[in-house]
Amino acid sequence: MPSSPLRFNKLLIVKPSSLGDIIHALPLLNAVKQARPDAEIDWVVARGFEGILRGHPMIGRLWIINKDDWKRPGRLVSTASEVVSLLRGLRSIGYDIAVDLQGLFRSAIIAALSGAPLKAGFSDARELSPLLYNLKVEGGRGVHAVDRYLRLASLIGIEAETVDFPLPPPAGDFNPGTPYYVVVPGARWPTKRWPVEYFVEVIRELPMTAVIVGGRDDLGIAEWIVSKTGDKAVNLAGRTDLGGLLSVIRGAAFMLSNDSGPMHAAAALSVPVYALFGPTSEILTGPYGDGHRVFRADVDCAPCFRRRCRTVKCMREIQPAWIVEAALENAASRV
Repeated sequence: MPSSPLRFNKLLIVKPSSLGDIIHALPLLNAVKQARPDAEIDWVVARGFEGILRGHPMIGRLWIINKDDWKRPGRLVSTASEVVSLLRGLRSIGYDIAVDLQGLFRSAIIAALSGAPLKAGFSDARELSPLLYNLKVEGGRGVHAVDRYLRLASLIGIEAETVDFPLPPPAGDFNPGTPYYVVVPGARWPTKRWPVEYFVEVIRELPMTAVIVGGRDDLGIAEWIVSKTGDKAVNLAGRTDLGGLLSVIRGAAFMLSNDSGPMHAAAALSVPVYALFGPTSEILTGPYGDGHRVFRADVDCAPCFRRRCRTVKCMREIQPAWIVEAALENAASRV
């Protein structure tokens, strides 16, 4: 491992998705920029997630890819054309280092064919991707994602003096005129979702307004929650872009969330998080930093990292009363 920073003028970060993972990578971006303020840093990001990086003062160029289309056999011709165009563009820049944070074969191919002489990645990454790196470091299986990514900064000789999340400037203000907290009832995995009726119980008991956020896929859940809680909840699910989502989160008293991208955004913004964990591990992907609470049921099978489960006992046994009690105690301590 280099003991001093490698010489480079142009660095490419390959981290297409997802929201939480991109946020976890921001401390690496910050560390590199602090060590090499004159370096040009570009980023390969998947369409749909560019909003979290667009206009970022530390990033020179975003390479936006349609990675979901790359999996579809019917899009083979257009995908081939896009990949050729992407690689031609990357090679024209003359990157010195390409850092693959995704750790999959597809992302490793982008790094390997970017034209950068140095390709950095994890030695324990998946899908044979380590075969395409010539700079490697072990990510570690019991290490939080933020700290794993910072190991790649160390690999190129850069040590983070502090762990900072340089999010882009606010995209406007969100001011409902009353104190509020944010609720995230959705999650990509069905097994990571707390029962929706439990969210209703919490919202009914807490005095503040709940602002529900999420993607378009969460709209039905959010509407159902509002229908059961009346004027105690506001539905913004599917109605904000990523910049708008950050604005909503910034002003919140706290967030109640499943293991999700918005949860990591709140932690990065130092908004207290009440995180609901079942099949995944808070050690690996919990809210990073101080001031957060993780709620987990005492079940033998968790974390199992399964996306499907017949009972989802690990989530169903997290009691709404736990969250209500914690939120009320926290509010009382601030009076």
